[in-house]
Amino acid sequence: AVGSIEAMRQAITRSGITPADVDFINAHGTGTKANDQAESKVIHDIFGDRRIPISSMKSMLGHCMGAASAVEAIGCVMTIEKGIYPPTIGYETPDPECDMDVVANVARTGKGEIVLNNSLAFGGYNAVACFAKPDVLPPIAFRRALARDTAA
Repeated sequence: AVGSIEAMRQAITRSGITPADVDFINAHGTGTKANDQAESKVIHDIFGDRRIPISSMKSMLGHCMGAASAVEAIGCVMTIEKGIYPPTIGYETPDPECDMDVVANVARTGKGEIVLNNSLAFGGYNAVACFAKPDVLPPIAFRRALARDTAA
């Protein structure tokens, strides 16, 4: 979980934003109890009690393995373009250990200017990408300086 937390923190920090700026999260969301609970705890560590809309595109696409990040990145860009949060289809019984604002079964409209895409893999290989509408993130020079100052 430490690697997942660090990946999310770095994606947010290096984008020059704060957790309060994120409008939507596409979770890695494999639909397995252990993975979903672990990811839920990571999201709670980053966002606290904030009820940020979240879903898993894997519920519609399956797990595309090595292509999952790229395919879901396309979905994140479409989320920003359309202002529509994709649903987690087949979501029936909420897990009390995953207390989040799941976009369940039906798409939802929303601001969708800044979106995170979680890709969490075996062995701690994690990547989190931040996507945003044009001109929403701080200028690139600022983000590069911030990344240098916050790199471990």
